[in-house]
This record gives sequence, C-alpha cells and structure tokens, in this order.
Amino acid sequence: MNQPLFVIRAFPTFFPLLFCLFVSPSIITAEDSPPNWVRVQKAAAWRPRDSQGEVVFDGKMWIFGGWFSSYAAPPRDVWNSSDGKNWTLVTKEAPWLHSDLPMTVVFKNRMWMMGGWYNGRLPGHSASNQVWSSENGKDWKQVTGHAGWSPRLASAIVKFKGKMWILGGIEDYYFGDDDSLKNDVWSSEDGRTWKLATANAGWSPRAYHQAVVLNDRIYVFGGGNYVPKYKVASDVWSSADGVNWRKETDKTPWHPRLWLSAVVYRDRMWMMGGWSNHPYKNWNDVWYSQDGKNWKQLHTKNIWKERHEQSAFVFKDKIWIAGGLARPLSNEVWSLEIPKDWFNKHGQQ
Repeated sequence: MNQPLFVIRAFPTFFPLLFCLFVSPSIITAEDSPPNWVRVQKAAAWRPRDSQGEVVFDGKMWIFGGWFSSYAAPPRDVWNSSDGKNWTLVTKEAPWLHSDLPMTVVFKNRMWMMGGWYNGRLPGHSASNQVWSSENGKDWKQVTGHAGWSPRLASAIVKFKGKMWILGGIEDYYFGDDDSLKNDVWSSEDGRTWKLATANAGWSPRAYHQAVVLNDRIYVFGGGNYVPKYKVASDVWSSADGVNWRKETDKTPWHPRLWLSAVVYRDRMWMMGGWSNHPYKNWNDVWYSQDGKNWKQLHTKNIWKERHEQSAFVFKDKIWIAGGLARPLSNEVWSLEIPKDWFNKHGQQ
C-alpha cells in the first residue's frame, strides 16, 4: 500500500484543510465516473449467431432466429430472458422460415416478425413479405402471407403514430443489384393492410440501416448495400409523417457502415457497432445524438469486442447488446447503464 504524503495525526489543526486538498479530489462516486459496459453473460444458452430479430416484451428480452452460415437454413428458435444472464428456450421451431435479417417490433401487445431471408446462398433462397405475430413467442399467427410491400429483408422498422412502419430494405440478399434496394416507406395499423406512404423517401435506397423515433420524428441513418456492389450512406434523415423527409446532415462523424444497431435511451438516439468495407473491419464505437445532426462518441473503459448485426435493447433502464458476428459469432450479453443526470453533470449534449 502506498504511504500517505502527510501523517494526519501530526497536524490535527490542519485536518479539515488537508482533507479538502488531498482527499476530496480522489473521491469519485459511481455517478461521476465514466459509464462502462458490463459483460452479463459470456456464453448464453442460445447458439452464437447474428442477424436475429429482437424485441423487449412482457418484461423480457427476446431473440428470434438469425444466421449461422450462408450455406444452411436460418434457425427458427425463440428465446427470452428477464436478466440477460439466464435464457429460456420458448420454442425450437417457430412456423416462420425467413429469420435471417427480419424486421421485428412490439405493437398492440404482440410481438411481430416480418420479411427476412431464407436459405442463405443455397438453392431455394428467397425473401419474404409474410407478417407473423405472437402473444407468447411459442404460438405464432400468420397475419398475411403477402403484405403490400415487395418481399425483402434488412428494412428498418419503427412504431410511430399508432402504426408499424417499414423503411427501405433489399429484395435479394446475395444477388441483388441497385434495383433490388428500396427507399419506400409503408405503414400498417394491423399488420395485414399496408399503405404506401412514399415510393421515394428522398434518402438513397438502402438496406442494413437503422431507424428510430425521437421527439415525434422518425430518423433514418447508416446502411447501404453489401453485394454485388458495396455502397454505404453517411447521411441522416428525419420525418414527422413518414412522407416528407428532411436531411439532417450529409456526413456523420462516425464512419459509414452497414449492419449497425440503434436504440433510443436517455432522450437520445444511439448508434453502436457495425461493419465497413473501407476500411474492412467491424466496429465497437458508440455514438449518441439528440437531433441527428450533432453526434458525440461515448468513451468507456470496458466494451465488447468489435462486431456487427448484434441485437440491441433498452431494458431495465439500460442499453443491452447480445450476439453478433465478432469473429467468431458471439452469444455474449453486455449491458450499459448511464445515470439519468450524467449528461448534465458532465456538460454533455
């Protein structure tokens, strides 16, 4: 143990002064210290994967399906957890097939799963415009086998103004050209009937992007295309009605990427992880913004390994991530808690 600079007993008169000068600065409360990620589970009960669906429902985090290999059918299992550490298998084989890069959301007290890709690069591969819902994760009902939008995967999805909205996406995962990419926007009040809000939202056609709702606006950012031609978007757009779109910025300070994750937490939108081709790498940086224009990076001492297509949740007043392709595939679970007044205390945006 290091010896103190002063022997306090020798100077009792100056104890209050010495305490203020030498002790107070070293006392850092949990709320003053930088927030850090905590690994809650090193190896969850579910097989390592990426590109799964995810929601928070009925007091639990849920994951559906995902991707194991480009030369195997995607998994059809459903898992949930109330603490991130212990996971329960709800069903091993749900009736849906297209569980690679589906769109998932909670709406009207049900979990919804739609679109997605089936069978990787194998013969018989296809995208879907089926819509499924469930109240318990075990029993799934096909709401429609042919939604109004074309079969697709990797769309962004949000709940906004009493409707479900899907934004963009791609019709063919491995073989889609530019015509396969979409920048249309659709909405539905029941999952069965879908209304086209706009066939061209203004932002470039894209997949593997994210959308969130903050301050009564939908924000779209990231994404692009993977193959046959890599392209990536670095802009941010927003809309108050899903029809009319406003560009918030041409270029974000974070590197453009595909397969990123996003949540809304502490009245801010958060962008996490992802993958880029130039440079060819996974990312593990975390950025936040209140308006889509101004972004700040959250620096933490502990953080998960670089990865893409991880699940992201806001659950029990924390941000959580699970799984993802971290070379190799992962089944880790991490959480991050930021005190409610941390931004004000530290002069952050």
